[in-house]
Amino acid sequence: MKKILITAGILLAAVVITLAIRTVTYGFGSERKNTAAAPAITARPSDAALERFAGGLRIPTVSSQDYDDTDFRPFDEFIVYLHESYPRIYENMETSTVGKYGLLFRWKGRDDSLQPVLFLSHYDVVPVTGYDPSTDTGKETVFRPDDTPLPPISAVAETWDYPPFSGAVAEGRIYGRGSLDMKCMLFALLESADSLISEGFRPERDIWFAFGHDEEVSGRNGALRMAEYFKDRGIRFDAVYDEGGIIAAPGSAMESIDSPLALVGTGEKGFLTLEIEVKGLGGHSSMPPAKSSLVYAAEIIEKLNSNQMKARIIPPVASFLKNIGGETGLVSRTAIANRWLLGGILKQTLSKSPASNALIRTTTAITMAKGSDAANVLSSSAVVTVNFRILPGDTVADVMEHVREICAGYDTEITVVSQREASAVSPENTIGFEMIRECLTTLYPDVITTSYITVGGTDAYKYQNVSDNIYRFMPIELNGYEQRAIHSENEYISIENYGRMIDYFTDMMSRY
Repeated sequence: MKKILITAGILLAAVVITLAIRTVTYGFGSERKNTAAAPAITARPSDAALERFAGGLRIPTVSSQDYDDTDFRPFDEFIVYLHESYPRIYENMETSTVGKYGLLFRWKGRDDSLQPVLFLSHYDVVPVTGYDPSTDTGKETVFRPDDTPLPPISAVAETWDYPPFSGAVAEGRIYGRGSLDMKCMLFALLESADSLISEGFRPERDIWFAFGHDEEVSGRNGALRMAEYFKDRGIRFDAVYDEGGIIAAPGSAMESIDSPLALVGTGEKGFLTLEIEVKGLGGHSSMPPAKSSLVYAAEIIEKLNSNQMKARIIPPVASFLKNIGGETGLVSRTAIANRWLLGGILKQTLSKSPASNALIRTTTAITMAKGSDAANVLSSSAVVTVNFRILPGDTVADVMEHVREICAGYDTEITVVSQREASAVSPENTIGFEMIRECLTTLYPDVITTSYITVGGTDAYKYQNVSDNIYRFMPIELNGYEQRAIHSENEYISIENYGRMIDYFTDMMSRY
């Protein structure tokens, strides 16, 4: 017995020592943190650049879930506006349209042997609940480059400081629907290219822009058709850049991280929305059965919620944890450095936060449930709507099998409402990824640049057939409030962010 205890003690000591050594010596992504000595530069775009951007925000290019219901008059106006605002772009680039509203720009490079690079954006925006853009008045009076505060120019919900399509430039910000999602990237790209053209610059390789008009409602008529355009012509890209990640201000992504995090989406989750019809006995509520269809549905809801898909730490998330691990507390660092032993504890910890839980599993969200239409009627069926966001490595078929197992023993009918597989995961050891890190160095010296999984959908997914290197990232630093303003009230981008975005793309185009 004594020998057994001694042996156990030696083994325990060995494990503890191993944990300590690995925690101390583990390479916690120090190479991912920029170490430029100079402070972050102050970037303010010219007044003319601000006015061009503000003018684009004033055009209400709202896309509709039913594509045929979209009012395309603002889209026509927007295309004319771009042509009038950037004559040098149209004089020096080959331009074309796909499906009338998909906009393509080709900036011819010097070396045809080099694969081109593609920058994406979209100019459609989501609607503003309860707001009619036609009520805006005085649109030409909302621009004040001296940052003098402006009063609202028309009645609007109190949650907006300035009308959603005013393009107000005030208080160090540019206000309007689309200022973050994502006309900012479109105009920053054009400003960068326009500036370089004015200096006589010509890129080494072809640079393409592809601007979609229906990203918010699936991108089937915009990005999908433009991706097919490239595929049909045999054009493959060294890298494709789109939205999907941001620079999260200190503490806004994880409270313990006091450095800005540049979250580069190297992949994105898929989705599956199901309607589960659960059948049971109907009738008058005065003589209820032991369990009605709605009770059965409630049981299925509980099982779906309690029996989540298995947690997994996929490569981009492992890289993310490694890169931030040095900024976390001792317990987290130990767990990250010793996943071989503490992986289960690490996944349990990550599962406790909605944000980190979404990175390690296919998530389950019960979004809707419906039973009877009357208080005294038992419906013979109840319908549950559930939305899954699929982690790369899981498939639609995996999720369907998971749901069928949960529904076993119940009388159900499962209908697929919408679906899309998760994307492929792009590598980090590429020029395209390294460019992101290098171009952030002078703009954000303290930033930690790391791969990430984008939990929402983007147009980038549709370009997998023309590039293996797809990166979802907008070079803007957003605090928690600003992140929540995307698709919500009081959307704005700071002038500083917009200026840095222009500088970032100018740097990238000249380096690539």
